[in-house]
Amino acid sequence: MRRQLDSRVGQVLARGTVIPAHPLALKADRRLDERRQRALTRYYVAAGAGGLAVGVHTTQFAIRDPDIGLFEPVLKLAAEEMDRADASRAEPLIRIGGICGETAQAVREARLLAELGYNAGLLSLAAMRDADEATLVKHCQEVADILPTIGFYLQPSVGGRGLPYRFWRKFVEIENVVAIKIAPFNRYRTLDVVRGVVEAGAADRVTLYSSRRSPIATRRSSMSPMTSMASSPAATRSCAGRACSLASGVSIRTRRWDRGRRRRSTGSTWPIRTSTTTPSCTRTWSAGCRERRFTVSGGCGRRSAVPCLRAGRTMLAGR
Repeated sequence: MRRQLDSRVGQVLARGTVIPAHPLALKADRRLDERRQRALTRYYVAAGAGGLAVGVHTTQFAIRDPDIGLFEPVLKLAAEEMDRADASRAEPLIRIGGICGETAQAVREARLLAELGYNAGLLSLAAMRDADEATLVKHCQEVADILPTIGFYLQPSVGGRGLPYRFWRKFVEIENVVAIKIAPFNRYRTLDVVRGVVEAGAADRVTLYSSRRSPIATRRSSMSPMTSMASSPAATRSCAGRACSLASGVSIRTRRWDRGRRRRSTGSTWPIRTSTTTPSCTRTWSAGCRERRFTVSGGCGRRSAVPCLRAGRTMLAGR
């Protein structure tokens, strides 16, 4: 049975918010540190995040390996902490789970997310690099038949693939598509997505989110991470928030986003630009830094967490 997006969650998603990618807390022997994993979730909630993306790149794709078997446990831990947080919140947290692999795997993961109460799935197409557009659209349709779907445009240099305007136009015509995370880090590919959404008449239904460095809209020093997508009424609704890969500094980013949202609500919208200027924030990490060590805090002490499930992995150059 198809799961629809909860109306209250849909309002928060469409209005725009900060949605960090959830990291993975491991012990020294590379086993899951459940206590600190829960503390990470509580940290993001306390920092003001509007939701969490779990089981994505920052959580490490290796959690899906049968020999590791952490995909479902990690999803459950985050869901339990978000349940506790929602009990005292006026607005519900947006629960997004990562979905990847070819169609059979993606469908299984979508069903699991639906069973665990996740609101939407962030669909990666990295495993289907050689598939044609028709196959990709059919793949996305099968996932959307189970769970509200968020498209993910990942840059090819880190495992994504180029996706033309034609694909995005067909993708947003799928009824249960609710958003797109745009992270190709290429202004022309970003515009392909925007054009597809607007020309398909989906601007009132599909919300656009960006990563920290995606040139989706103008950013000005410490102002909001995201602003209006375009000055035309049809596209203004697709002004979004931020689906980011932060392991720290979330409260800083959230405050900046809130200031920008207040500016937008007063009518001070900014037209779409192709600036790649990034607000300075010395404590934030971008996509690709998932192998870096991070410090876990939150009432259970501070310690340096082992960054990777697989032994022998090293930190990316320059990180």
